[in-house]
This record gives sequence, C-alpha cells and structure tokens, in this order.
Amino acid sequence: MKVGTILPVTGTLSYLGPPEVAGVGLAVDDIVAAGYDACTYFTDSGDSNDMTVSTASAADLVAAKVSVAVGAASSSVTLNVIDQITSAPIVMISPANTAASLSGYSNFFFRTAPPDTVQGAALGSQIVSDGAANVAFLVFNDAYGTGLRDVVQSTVEEAGGKVTYGATGQGQEFPPGQTTFSSEVTAALSSKPDAIVVIAFDETVPLVGELVSQGWDMSKTYYTDGNTADYSSDLQPGTLKGAQGTIPGANAAPEIKARFNDWHTAVEGGPLSDYAYAAESYDATVLAALASIKGGATDPATIQANLAAVSGASGGTECTVFAECAKLLESGEEIHYRGASGAGPFNSANDPSSAFIGIYQYDENNKPIWVQAVEGDA
Repeated sequence: MKVGTILPVTGTLSYLGPPEVAGVGLAVDDIVAAGYDACTYFTDSGDSNDMTVSTASAADLVAAKVSVAVGAASSSVTLNVIDQITSAPIVMISPANTAASLSGYSNFFFRTAPPDTVQGAALGSQIVSDGAANVAFLVFNDAYGTGLRDVVQSTVEEAGGKVTYGATGQGQEFPPGQTTFSSEVTAALSSKPDAIVVIAFDETVPLVGELVSQGWDMSKTYYTDGNTADYSSDLQPGTLKGAQGTIPGANAAPEIKARFNDWHTAVEGGPLSDYAYAAESYDATVLAALASIKGGATDPATIQANLAAVSGASGGTECTVFAECAKLLESGEEIHYRGASGAGPFNSANDPSSAFIGIYQYDENNKPIWVQAVEGDA
C-alpha cells in the first residue's frame, strides 16, 4: 500500500505539517512492523494563498498511483484538489478538514476530523457559558473561516447573544495573507464586544499584536483549530494568558504522543512542538490499511469500499492497535477500530459520526493547555 500525503510543508499552515506527517509516518511504521507492505509518498499541500502548490502535488500523487492520499489540512486547499484526486479515483482522507461543504462531497473523500458543525457548536457554547452576550468576529475570507464563523454565530444567537462585528453577510472579513489590521480591530472594538473570536492562520500573530496595541483584554479572545497553536516564541510572555481555543480530537494519550515525538525526532531531526491532528493522521492511515486488508487488495476502490466497515459503521469487535485489528480481519471477523483520535465510525457522508472537541486555555507562556473535551455528533 502506497500512502501518499498532501500536507502543509510550506505556507501559513506549515506548523500543522510536523504532527500530521508524524502521524502518517508512525502509522506506516506500525503497519510494516505487523508484517504488511506499505510505504509513504510525501508531497506539500502549501496553502490557499498559492494553489499552484497543491495542484502540482495532486498531479504528482495521481501519477504515482498512490492507494490513498492523506490530506489536506486546509479545507480550501482540499476544495482545490479534491476533484483532481478523487476522480482518478484515489481515496482522499483528510485529518483536519472541517468545512461543512465537504460532507458527502465524494464517495472517495473521507475525514477523521469532524465538520465545523461540531467544533462551532462547542466553541459557541463555551463563549456563552463564559458569560459573553456581545461577540465580534475577526475572520478571514476563506471557506474554513466563514463556514466555522457561521456555526459559532448561530450557536451564540440561539442562546440569546448578539454578533456586533464580522457577522455573516456584513462583508467584514479580511483577505487571507493580510498583515496589518488597524482598521479591522478599531471597527471591532468600537462595536463594544464582550468577546472576540479570531479565525485565521498566520494572520493571527499580527492581528493579536494590533488587539494588544489597542488595549483589548486578550483573555476575552477565542481561537479555533487553525490558530490554537503554541505562540511562546512569537508573542511576549503573558499576552494570551486566559484566552481559549478549540481543537477537534481527543487529548491523545501520553504514550501515543511520545511515539509521535520519537518518530519525528528520529526521522525529521527534531521534536514536535504540538500534536494537533497527529492522532487523526495516524487513524486515517491505519483505517486505510485495515480497509485494504478487509478487501484483500491495495487499490483505491477496494479501500473505499471497506473504510466504513472497519471504522465500525456495521459493528464488529472493538480493537485499538493495528496489529490486533489486522489479525481479527485475517480471521474473518468484522471490526470496529477505535483510534487515537476518539472519532466515531464514518457516517453516510463519510464524516466521523461523533468526535471530541478539545477546549484549551493559554498559559503565561502563550501555550495552549488542554482543559477538557466535549463530545458531539456530526
């Protein structure tokens, strides 16, 4: 089985690349250690600021005739290449895409991260429970950004809250790649919000800088998976203390985190600084391999036909370790793989039927610390 990747090595989401690559790499090592033939074929997804990178990588994956393509991290990037990859046809499994528009997009597209409906509801509920009644959004004009904003807004408004800036249909989004935010922050603060939700990628650091310079209480900001990252080397200590963010996925067990870190240190030459979507990338790769074993072949059509079954969509014996699951399949049993990410079986839209959303709070070093996980249905 040839496992291709289309993950961010360069661009505004490159900080997500290391844990995702480690997840795929470790999974392939586990597959090989269990006695199966597998290899990796890594490519770069880039970001939505330069779609030529992902277009070229998708063509490379098709030419290489990979069995499965793990990626992309950005929903916008996936929307750029999904037709190119799935029409080959090649199975595409994203460990990080959350855009609602991707649900049921193609029979050959799956994801191990939940759609924005789950994360958005969790974040909106957290904001409301913290007592915020007036919420402003600073969001970039991207399928991921606006889609997630819409769900958070709906959750806040259903609870009786009000959006004071950046609401759906107001045209107050900023373009991806923007680097100065004086006018946007001034307008948002003039709307007198109780909380500000920042949905962006690399734009987050200069945006935070502008919020600080204009005197905003940074503990009243909220972030999402695209920017709930470690800013210890980017911002002055204490800048984000008390701020909160969400990242889909369970808080992976220390043992699997250590294995991700060891793999990355050994293969890529350095430790991981965070683990966002490492578990989802690992599970995507393992599920593809188990589907291949169940179907008896490594071609994309066989993997596609068996993915839902091995994820537990039709029941089966629960298992958590690849070698154990593979042995059950070889003996003719149905299985329910319960992976490191905690995601439920694939539903009819090829989304996880349930998933955990982690709630994180920033410490004095501007590092997000896991607080709790909220489970929701897709």
